[in-house]
Amino acid sequence: MRPALLNPLFAEVTSLKGVGAALAKPLERLGLERVKDVLFHLPTGHLDRWPREELDQGDVGRTIAITVRAVDYWLSHGRGPSRVLATDKRGNYVSLTFFGGASGYVKKLYPLGEPKRISGRLEQYGQELQIIHPDIEGEEGFREREAIYPLSEGITSRRLAQLAGQAIGRAPDLPEWIEPGLKAARGWPDWHDAVARVHADPADAKARERLGYDEVFANQLAMMLVRADTRRRKGRALNGDGRLRDMLKLPYSLTGAQARTVREIEGDLVQTAPMLRLLQGDVGSGKTLVATLALLIAVEAGAQGAMLAPTEILARQHFDTLQRTLAGLPVNVAALTGRDKGRAREATLMGLADGSIDILVGTHAIFQEAVGYKDLGLVVVDEQHRFGVAERLMLANKGVTTPHLLAMTATPIPRTLTLAQYGEMDVSKLDEMPPGRKPIETRVISEDRLDEVVNALGRHMSEGGQAYWVCPLVEESEKIDLAAAEARAAALQERFGERVGLVHGRMKPAEKDAVMTAFAGGRLSVLVATTVIEVGVDVPNATLIVIEAADRFGLAQLHQLRGRVGRGGGLSRCLLIRGSAMSETTRARLALMRETNDGFRIAEEDLRLRGGGELLGTRQSGEVGFKLAPPEMLGDLLECAHDDTRLLIDRDGGLEGERGQAARVALYLFDRDAGVQLLRSG
Repeated sequence: MRPALLNPLFAEVTSLKGVGAALAKPLERLGLERVKDVLFHLPTGHLDRWPREELDQGDVGRTIAITVRAVDYWLSHGRGPSRVLATDKRGNYVSLTFFGGASGYVKKLYPLGEPKRISGRLEQYGQELQIIHPDIEGEEGFREREAIYPLSEGITSRRLAQLAGQAIGRAPDLPEWIEPGLKAARGWPDWHDAVARVHADPADAKARERLGYDEVFANQLAMMLVRADTRRRKGRALNGDGRLRDMLKLPYSLTGAQARTVREIEGDLVQTAPMLRLLQGDVGSGKTLVATLALLIAVEAGAQGAMLAPTEILARQHFDTLQRTLAGLPVNVAALTGRDKGRAREATLMGLADGSIDILVGTHAIFQEAVGYKDLGLVVVDEQHRFGVAERLMLANKGVTTPHLLAMTATPIPRTLTLAQYGEMDVSKLDEMPPGRKPIETRVISEDRLDEVVNALGRHMSEGGQAYWVCPLVEESEKIDLAAAEARAAALQERFGERVGLVHGRMKPAEKDAVMTAFAGGRLSVLVATTVIEVGVDVPNATLIVIEAADRFGLAQLHQLRGRVGRGGGLSRCLLIRGSAMSETTRARLALMRETNDGFRIAEEDLRLRGGGELLGTRQSGEVGFKLAPPEMLGDLLECAHDDTRLLIDRDGGLEGERGQAARVALYLFDRDAGVQLLRSG
């Protein structure tokens, strides 16, 4: 149960004074639904106001706060600007300029001769000093340094600062979870002091660093608890005798990386402690074959295996691949998804219960309460798919003992963030591609040449090729993303007819599957998509991908999208359409995409260029990035937190000691309390 002292922070944001239904909407768009969300919505910068007694040309370009008196008006009753001519205490003139039909209230705001304390950016227009749309001092006065917050339409930085002030007022003093020597050495303030300081002065490095550390600490502690829970659960040793693997007729030999990884997995499976291993590998590196061999080891040992895929179409694809690979072997493979009903579903459930089904492939339906296994020994999770503590608890209840777990991801993860996101797992890496696989040829093309790209697409189609066309990413706006995709699909359909299909995140699963199946079956030549192209969907004949507005994407996301092609034996191409105005960072990003197909190198460079907030850019990743930890300090904070959490567990009595009780508060504060639940369930 959540500690009672945190209740004020978990209250709904509407409990804050002045937050009604209207203001709650922009707050919700920012992800601010609880008081603590407002507390942790940190400013990204600050505005310095320079208090002045009189006007000075040397302040042009600065935001100043000064007392003035209105002496004359030039009011526009049309669309032109209205102006108030004002003077400081020495009679120096400044023009206060207002746009947008402001004449109606200008006289009310600035009565002639009445002193007004205002603030705004001092500018020079010809020989005239002016301030455009100045702010008038309110009851609280002007702060010399005002925080600037990430905003949504309908809310201002000043309003967010007021709400943050309320949240700080409600925040209790929390017990200290950081080891005292570490806190002193780093010069970090107490938690409550840090929160207050960072909202008052966004440039306060120590306060921001402390809050970032707290978030990383809670993350690392939760990971450690999951790992400890897995290690203490009773598992089953799976000793495969090799008979099924020896029967496999593979047309190629394993790469060195595949052989090494299989040995690592085999070593884990013979232990009674359940395996918890992450398999990283670029698209085409052979993860599925490694998973197949792991599943065969489980079957050789007399147990059952299950493979979890994030979508139905991927589950069916894995099912087909396993059936082809295991053809002729005495291994019964079945599939189960949410759409399986009636007798077919009942037959599958019976086969799982009596042990006649050796390997099950499916979506999350394979963990539903009604699904029982005779002896589930190994679960393979494709694309990780946020297989968190709750799913792991369901998994633990599906076997006679806790099954071994192998999670796979095609998203190359920087070394630093592997510790952050998968710190509870052992990691294997397929860093070697099978021989003969051709790199994807990547070109960067200006949006001015879009007509040439469409013509090239036409030639590609006339030669029997298929292509993806990924539409622009519009930050935080699925509606605009969708509109862009629909417009591009309509334009291409006008040119190429019914051979163009469209897929996006708002489609019903059955509709999306139908389009994807039509594309995979060759009935569609072009698939227009938002950034929700199914990860891992295998269409070998799709050898061209066009990514519009590529300069808006992160490196790792571009690499992930590029991985939709290059799945056959021939040459594949990726065309990155860029805008006309690009920053140096964007140029470097696109240049690296041209230069290399190495996803691990790209991931490291992406972290350097963008920071660790989101590995794949915006919504596609499905991973929760760090909200408070400064990206440039993430590596240092992770290592520090990893050591501190180990000290807590090994020396300070874990969660039962005095510091451990405080650490429980941190877990709940940062929504990592599933780690506490795991501890109790054990």
